[in-house]
Amino acid sequence: MLVVTRKQDESLIISDNIEVTVLEVTKDKVKIGISAPKEVKIIRSELKDARQTNEMAANSSGSAIAELLRSHKQEG
Repeated sequence: MLVVTRKQDESLIISDNIEVTVLEVTKDKVKIGISAPKEVKIIRSELKDARQTNEMAANSSGSAIAELLRSHKQEG
């Protein structure tokens, strides 16, 4: 992980086409702005984590349902 120090209104550039700017710094928050091409997907990490958790739960329940259906066919 690269760690950099930036002040309000300072930026950093990623791969020549993504700019991250510190917009505001308060006591417990930092507001950043991100300029990137539309095809670059940007998502907050907590949303990505929640999505992965939901996908894992759906896959688990899907597997359980499939197993239940298989066992029901064998009995019938």
